[in-house]
Amino acid sequence: MPELPYKAVLCDIDGVLRHWPPLDTLDQDHALPSGTFAGAAFAPERLIPAITGLVTDEEWRESVEAALAVACGSWSTARAVVAAWSVQLPTIDAEVAALLRQTRGTIPVALVSNATTRLELDLAKQGLEDVADVIVNTSRIGYAKPDSRVYVDAARRVGAALDQCLFIDDTVGNVAAARSLGMPALHFRTFADLRDALIGGTGCQGLSGSPAH
Repeated sequence: MPELPYKAVLCDIDGVLRHWPPLDTLDQDHALPSGTFAGAAFAPERLIPAITGLVTDEEWRESVEAALAVACGSWSTARAVVAAWSVQLPTIDAEVAALLRQTRGTIPVALVSNATTRLELDLAKQGLEDVADVIVNTSRIGYAKPDSRVYVDAARRVGAALDQCLFIDDTVGNVAAARSLGMPALHFRTFADLRDALIGGTGCQGLSGSPAH
């Protein structure tokens, strides 16, 4: 691996390292109108407390079940949907995982995710504990991306200044927040984007939209 122009990598998880099944699959499997599950599970009033640690993952799922019962008029259907959702496993991008492990051999890598209290268990189930040196789970620190404190906390944990950390995320707003702090940041869309940033020699200057240094 070539020498990199940064001292650490901070990488998002969902949408980069792992990919969940489409949310509409749960609606289709339980004969619900499209968007019913997403509307219950990811409404801000339920999601934000879950990813900032105000409620546990279990409490979040209980609240989603209650919201679904109201939306579809059936507690049995709501329980079935939440049960099916709770056993889903995401697809792991093996190329991304391998590249992060390779990078970790050179500089520190942190996984930085807006996640619930179940994140660490889920990563362990799929053998991803060795992908990074540090897991920054927002439900453990009390604030979520794009809050600047997430980036500051992650950089502190890997022992690097903000402008020495490459931040990777598939969400434009999270990337913009990183860049506003002076961080080189990659808007992840394909594995080639990540490969070029870490192996292809593009460096900070080659990252689309990254600040000049």
